[in-house]
Amino acid sequence: MSLPLSPASATTAVLWGGLGLGLLLGASAQATRFCTMGGLSDWFAYRGTPRLMMWVLAVAVAAALSMGLVLGGVLDVSRSVPWNDRLLWLSYLVGGTIFGAGMVIASGCPQRNLVRLGSGSLKALVTLLVIAVSAQMTLRGLFAEGRTRFLDSTALQLAGPQDLGYLLSVLGGLSATQWRGVVLALVLLVAALLLWRNRREMDTGHWLGGLAVGVLVPGAWLLTGLVGYLPEHPDTLEPAWLGTATKRPEALSFTAPVAHTIDLLTFWSDRNTTASFGVLLALGVVLGSAISAKLRGEFRIEGFKDTADLRGHLLGGVMMGFGGVTAMGCSIGQGISGLSLLSGGAVLAVAGIVLGVWGALKWQMRGL
Repeated sequence: MSLPLSPASATTAVLWGGLGLGLLLGASAQATRFCTMGGLSDWFAYRGTPRLMMWVLAVAVAAALSMGLVLGGVLDVSRSVPWNDRLLWLSYLVGGTIFGAGMVIASGCPQRNLVRLGSGSLKALVTLLVIAVSAQMTLRGLFAEGRTRFLDSTALQLAGPQDLGYLLSVLGGLSATQWRGVVLALVLLVAALLLWRNRREMDTGHWLGGLAVGVLVPGAWLLTGLVGYLPEHPDTLEPAWLGTATKRPEALSFTAPVAHTIDLLTFWSDRNTTASFGVLLALGVVLGSAISAKLRGEFRIEGFKDTADLRGHLLGGVMMGFGGVTAMGCSIGQGISGLSLLSGGAVLAVAGIVLGVWGALKWQMRGL
C-alpha cells in the first residue's frame, strides 16, 4: 500500500514527521524518566519494577499496533532491517552485549543522552559526540573491518525474513502469518500478566511513559513505510522508501542517526549528504526534552564530576557506538522497534544488551 504523493512531498513529510515524533518522544521521556537501562538496573540492583514495566508496556503496545498493521495488510515491512533475510546472530549477541555494558558505564543509552542533552547535560553532549564518532568508525572506518570480517561473516542466510513467525513456520504446523499471530498473542499475554502483577508499583507517569513510546513506534513505521513509500520511483523505476538513511522502512533508533548527524554537519555543502528521518528524529528528541525540562523547571547545566566520570563516559560512548551499529540497533532500535516486529535478531540483540547491563553492574559493584 502507498499514498499518492510526489517524491518531494513524501520526503518532506517523512522528515518533518520524524521531527514531530522526536519532539513527542523527547518530551514524554523527559517527563516520565523513560529509560531502558534504568529499568534493567533497577531490577538487577534491588528488584525494582516500575521503570522496567514501562519498557514492557512500550514493547507490548508497539508490537500490538505494529504487527496489527502488518497482519492487516496496511504496512509492508519485508524490506526493513528487523525482517532482513540475513540473520547476523553473532553480531547481534556481541554488539548487544558491548552496547549494554557501555550504556551502564556511560549512565544511559543514546536516547537517554539525547533527552539529557535537552535538559542541559554537557556530559550527554560529550557522550553523544563520542558515540557518533565510534559509530562512524564502525559503519565504514577503523572498526568496520573487524565487524564485517569476524562478526557479520557468520550470518545465516534465510529463505525468508528473520521474524519469529517465519522462523517457527520452518518447523511446520502453521504458516508464517499464523505463527506471527500466535507469537504476538503470547507476547501480549506475558506483558499483560507482568503489568497486572506489578500494577501497584507503577504510578501514572510510568503508564503514560510506556504508552507514549509504544504508540510512537508504529507511528514511525507508518511514516517511513507508508507515507514515504513509492512503489516505483520515477528516476530508478524501483520501489523506494524516501527520507530514510537505509532506504528502507525505519522506526525509532539512535546510534547510527547520531553518526549521520555528524556527517550532515561536517559535509553540509555536499549535496550527496542530506538530512534523514533518523537525524530529524534525534533533533526532535533534544528539542522536545528541552521544552519539557523548561516547562517543568528541570533544566540544569550539568558537567563532569571529575576525570573518572569523564573517563567512564568516554569509554561507554565508544562501546555504545560500536555495539549499537554491530547489533543493528540500540536499546530502542532493537529493544523496542525491532521487537515490535517480532524480529528474531532483535531478541538476540536484547539478550546481549541484558547480559551486558548485568555484567557491567556486577563489575561496578565489585569496584565500590
